[in-house]
Amino acid sequence: MMTDNACTSDSIQHRPESGGEDIYHVSPLFMAVKRFFDVLASSLSLILLSPVFLLIFIRIKTEDKGPVIFRQERVGYKGRTFIIYKFRSMVVDAEPEGEPVLCMEDDSRMTDTGRFLRDHHLDELPQLWNVLKGDMSFVGPRPERRYFVDRIMERNPDYRFLFRLRPGLFSEATLYNGYTDTMDKMLRRLDMDLKYLEAPSLWHDIRIISATVYSILSGKKF
Repeated sequence: MMTDNACTSDSIQHRPESGGEDIYHVSPLFMAVKRFFDVLASSLSLILLSPVFLLIFIRIKTEDKGPVIFRQERVGYKGRTFIIYKFRSMVVDAEPEGEPVLCMEDDSRMTDTGRFLRDHHLDELPQLWNVLKGDMSFVGPRPERRYFVDRIMERNPDYRFLFRLRPGLFSEATLYNGYTDTMDKMLRRLDMDLKYLEAPSLWHDIRIISATVYSILSGKKF
C-alpha cells in the first residue's frame, strides 16, 4: 500500500504564479505542433512495433489464458477521464477488494511475463493507441487514477496545472524517479512534472524520448 512517510509540509512546493504571471502557460501553437508530432510518431511506431505486439500477445495469452490488454480509467487533459491501455502484467482481479493498490517492488500479483514487461516498460506499448486517439501525448505527466489524484491534491493542489497538457507515454519524472509506489515519490514526480510544464518544448520532448528509448533498449530498469 502507499505510504505517507516524508509527506510533510517541507516536501510540498507550491509555485502557481510568479509576480502575477502564469508560469505554467502553454501556447496553442506548441500544443498544435506537439499534437502533429504525436499523430505522426504514434502511427509510425504502431506499424514498426506490430511484430513486438504480436509476440507479447502470444506470450501473455499462453501464460494464463487471461485477457491480454488491461484497461483502466485515468484522469487526463483538462481533468477529463479516459481509458488507458496496457499489456496486462498482473494476475486477473489483482484488486479484489476494489480499493486501488499501487504495484510494489516484487509484487506477488505480477505474472512472470508481466514482471519482465514492467521492468522494461514494455507493458506501456498499447498506450501508443491512446496517443494516436488524442487521449495522451508522447511526452507529458503520467496520468493517475482519480483516487490518487485526489490524495495528491490534498497535499499539493498545484497538481491541477498538469491538466493543461495531455498526459504522456514518456516523462522525465518516470525516467529519473521510476515507478511511483509511495506518496513521497508521487509528490517528487509532481514537482518534476511542474518544472517540465514551466518551459515545455518539442526539443525537450525529443530529448526525453531519446533518453527513454535508450534506457529501454540498453536494458536499464527505471
